[in-house]
Amino acid sequence: MKLHELRDNPGAAKKSKRVARGPGSGKGKTAGRGIKGQKSRSGVALNGYEGGQMPLYRRLPKRGFTKPNAKSFAVVNLGVIQKFVDAGKLDVKADITEDALVAAGVVRRKLDGVRVLAKGDFSSKLNIVVTGASKAAVEAVAKAGGALTVAAAPAAE
Repeated sequence: MKLHELRDNPGAAKKSKRVARGPGSGKGKTAGRGIKGQKSRSGVALNGYEGGQMPLYRRLPKRGFTKPNAKSFAVVNLGVIQKFVDAGKLDVKADITEDALVAAGVVRRKLDGVRVLAKGDFSSKLNIVVTGASKAAVEAVAKAGGALTVAAAPAAE
């Protein structure tokens, strides 16, 4: 095989249709846009436009509300913590704090605190100190012989 014998697989490279390049091209003159009208002109964006009628997105009522001071927690499942313990990335003897979870790479950043949920298998005897936890997570850690303490959220910096 030589360089000049290399070819794409059949159908791999499709040439783009060159519009407005004369009558022989099959898309000449009006370039497939028809004659006159708004869509034949350049610079037209019709998304959401309904021909002068009140558009649907303005006919529907506004719903909901975004709380401006809502807290955003980094969420961790117990199964993930167990995986990191098994891999030796978390120190079993020391308290598992939010900083330890960030340092080990369990969560990327603390945000307004770390919240632990009960999904996954958990069997390590750990002392976990976090900002939030579900009741099921607290029970699962206690059942494994550890303790899950919910500390107050860190002050805004």
